[in-house]
Amino acid sequence: MWMLDGGLFGVMFTLVFLLVIGIFVYVIVSGLRRWNRNNHSPRLTVEAQVVSRRTAVSAHGGAGDGMHHTSTRYYVTFQVESGDRMEFSVSGGEYGLLAEGDQGRLTFQGTRYLGFARAR
Repeated sequence: MWMLDGGLFGVMFTLVFLLVIGIFVYVIVSGLRRWNRNNHSPRLTVEAQVVSRRTAVSAHGGAGDGMHHTSTRYYVTFQVESGDRMEFSVSGGEYGLLAEGDQGRLTFQGTRYLGFARAR
């Protein structure tokens, strides 16, 4: 009976290990594909308006060491002249400079935010 359990454990351990490796490979490959697609996309500058802003906060805690770390991602949604909306990840500094209702010229490349110049 012990040998059967040990064999089953070995198979399960191998399957879980391969699954974790597969997930890492998938994440890396999809990130490289997005990066490459963005690099081959044209840089566009269009008239746009800031329609919403949001943050995503994630907390990371150490196991038993009492250390806690949080990170914040910043997102801004722009609406272009055609009525389409696009959400981009931006830096905290850029997020602080943009307000809902701001109008100006949005520059982007694929899914990559490059900048926003407010209309004067």
